[in-house]
Amino acid sequence: MKTTLVCSGGLDSVSLAHVLAADGHLSRIVSFDYGQRHRKEVDFAQACARRLSVPFHLIDLSDLAFALKGSALTDDIDVPDGHYAEETMKITVVPNRNAIMLTVAFGIAASHGDDHVAAAVHGGDHFIYPDCRPGFTDAFASMQRAALEGYADVGLHVPFVHASKADIVAAGARAATPFALTWSCYKGGDRHCGRCGTCVERREAFDMAGVLDPTSYADPDFWRQAVAAHGGA
Repeated sequence: MKTTLVCSGGLDSVSLAHVLAADGHLSRIVSFDYGQRHRKEVDFAQACARRLSVPFHLIDLSDLAFALKGSALTDDIDVPDGHYAEETMKITVVPNRNAIMLTVAFGIAASHGDDHVAAAVHGGDHFIYPDCRPGFTDAFASMQRAALEGYADVGLHVPFVHASKADIVAAGARAATPFALTWSCYKGGDRHCGRCGTCVERREAFDMAGVLDPTSYADPDFWRQAVAAHGGA
């Protein structure tokens, strides 16, 4: 199974890269510059490709930052602090982001003769992002079969779509993922802020999985407050 992986450089997609590589399925890594304020994540995706000795394709979609307005990831809007599943985190939605990226990735996979495109969308994203839900991934896979009919047979591989972030940490640990070489924070500072939704979710996932978190956070203890406020442990 030759697989093109859409990789942001975050914990989820880098873990999936290592899982696929361990199984001998990783063919290439595709990453995107869409004008995100935390563009430094792309460097972590490229480093992952070098580490796993696969081709790296960086697709420049930076003009989307000017065309797709209203997201804290691409616009002049503050990234909110707090638990990832809070209603406030909807401000981080980039409309149709996954549909756009997957469409490009399917074209790359088809032109290179790969069998699958993989994405690390997961169950924890369902509340916030409509293009991370099973309804979207199932429909997108069907659309791509029609789009490539008679030219290529490329499937969509989303092994984490019903999994939790803690499940991903556990899978990544089994595949010896170097978690310190991943980037999650939406604020894109010198180190993980520890306060934004992705930092809180990341720290909570390591705790739930019982795996040591090697990440350096500017505020390493805020996650407990955020989880408690959300009704968690």
